[in-house]
Amino acid sequence: MKASVLFSGGKDSSLSAILLDRFFDVELVTCSFSVLPIGDIAKEVADELGFSHRVLKLDNEILENAFNIIVKDGFPKNAINYIHHKAVETLASDDDVAVIADGIRRDDRVPLLTNPQIRSIEDRHGVHYICPLLGYGRAAVNTLVEQYLVIEEGQSDDIIKADYETELREIIRQRVGQDEIDKIFPSHVQSRVIGRVK
Repeated sequence: MKASVLFSGGKDSSLSAILLDRFFDVELVTCSFSVLPIGDIAKEVADELGFSHRVLKLDNEILENAFNIIVKDGFPKNAINYIHHKAVETLASDDDVAVIADGIRRDDRVPLLTNPQIRSIEDRHGVHYICPLLGYGRAAVNTLVEQYLVIEEGQSDDIIKADYETELREIIRQRVGQDEIDKIFPSHVQSRVIGRVK
């Protein structure tokens, strides 16, 4: 059975793919609005990890709505959760998709689906939604990453990944400038996978 893993090229989605590889035919799926070439970034990582990869183009209306949410709220949580919900919903509507997975950890607040959202998607589309890292905290994930992945880390503005935040930041930068990004997004470290530990 195939599992479609939402893939940013970061450590969490990469580790999820590795954990699922024993049980599923894993394909990595990067969601994009085509604002930046994030699909190319994710494809490089997917190739390093040895998984098939595809880009799922999301409707630009989703990005517009997320932009409006984030500007209104002044913080990213609701906008990124909105994009994630729409990404899972879009992927679930693909007749060839039976299992959707992502890299959500136990202590994540973003992106995150509620249980009613998950049940609704599973029931309406006949898919299974799984989060292989849901029982793992940050420290446990980092221990596994050290054993299996080579990563680079840095501030979000310095590490270009294929996550929802990357294109959302770019739209904000284009429309209202870098100063607004600095106000909206808290400073945090991102990771991008470079390869597997040999």
